[in-house]
Amino acid sequence: MTTTRRDFLRTSAALGTGILIPYTFTTGAETKPRSPNERARIGSIGMRYQGSVIARKAAEHGDIVAIADVDREIADKAQAEFGGKADIYENYRDLLSRDDIDVVTIGAPDHWHASMLIDACRAGKDVYCEKPLTLTIDEGQAILKAVKETGAVVQVGTWQRSDSRFRLACELVQQGRIGKLRRVSIVLGKNVVGGPFAVTEPPAHFNWDLWQGPTPDVPYNKERSHYTFRWWYEYSGGQMTDWGAHHLDIAQWGMGQQHSGPVQIEGTADFPHLENGYNVATNYHAAYRYNDGVELVVADNGRNGVMFEGDEGRIFVNRGTVSGKPVEDLKTKPLNRGDFALYGHDNLDRPERAGKLDAIINHMGNFFDCVVTREAPISDVASQHRSVSVCHLGNIAMRLGRKLQWDPQAELFVDDEEANRWLSRDRRTGFELDA
Repeated sequence: MTTTRRDFLRTSAALGTGILIPYTFTTGAETKPRSPNERARIGSIGMRYQGSVIARKAAEHGDIVAIADVDREIADKAQAEFGGKADIYENYRDLLSRDDIDVVTIGAPDHWHASMLIDACRAGKDVYCEKPLTLTIDEGQAILKAVKETGAVVQVGTWQRSDSRFRLACELVQQGRIGKLRRVSIVLGKNVVGGPFAVTEPPAHFNWDLWQGPTPDVPYNKERSHYTFRWWYEYSGGQMTDWGAHHLDIAQWGMGQQHSGPVQIEGTADFPHLENGYNVATNYHAAYRYNDGVELVVADNGRNGVMFEGDEGRIFVNRGTVSGKPVEDLKTKPLNRGDFALYGHDNLDRPERAGKLDAIINHMGNFFDCVVTREAPISDVASQHRSVSVCHLGNIAMRLGRKLQWDPQAELFVDDEEANRWLSRDRRTGFELDA
């Protein structure tokens, strides 16, 4: 029997914690075992802001040995930050071809997530992928297939699940502290409006063609890339898939619908029609109904956060607070972490944390725990496919401007050919999905 490097890392980590983990074959390149105290070797793809944030957190558990980014200036800065020794690649596939890389982080724009994640799984890597998981619902189905076939451990960057405030809110709801859940209300915030923007030549250090990848080939303007990509439908879904990937995930989790979805969706919005300008929805609103009668409402104005309302109370949670009478009642009726029920593989030796940068410490820690144990991470791809599907469904309803019926088991609109055409998008030749 040949031992893979990943198997060796698992065995070493298990021995170091006194835990006996049975040998399980995993795919991946086979290399000679190294010393028992060796850290995981990490390849990081997409290094602008959030990509660098998750790479820093991953570097607490391993060594960044390779970086891939289509912007050479960003890649050079990242290389310098991580000690100047990581190899730089323009094409992420060259990074994935390396046999010595165990774990990959993906911080590229949304339209690249599915391809990069599937390719990484098929290359034998475990993956931490930024949210939102997908650009379309069909991409999520392809990801689930690849993860199942390869046995890869994949954590999605919906770190609010590892934030103590959001976790507490969902646990309280699921354990009946607000009675029967009736309604969930979410405020995400406004989408940005702008344009028209000037068309220019892309900078010499930036591979615009590769950045576009599977999306339509269009003339370059700088507002299409880097942070502002999220205001273009071609690459993202606006706030519905940006903040929505976080808050609608918390809603699904608290509702106990993390492996299902709504049965009815309505949406309204205005859409800019401006050449070379941002084109995601403005003045948007979405309403969902679930098979148990619970209503979920998403708005773009008001106090950012998630409100759970039951027949015996309500709980509000956002990145600054968790409040409501059930929270106040914890003084006399506590809910201990050991009694949490939404996730079965918590590391109770890791302290609770709240706030983005601190919560990502725990989120990344959970991922690396699962790389060792081969358990499903707290933000597993199955639940995250379902959560981001709710985001996509809202965007589709807004574009069609009418009530839609959804079959969450079949993952199809009911008797609605027009709506079902929105479940996927055409991909540019040469960038097909390896499903």
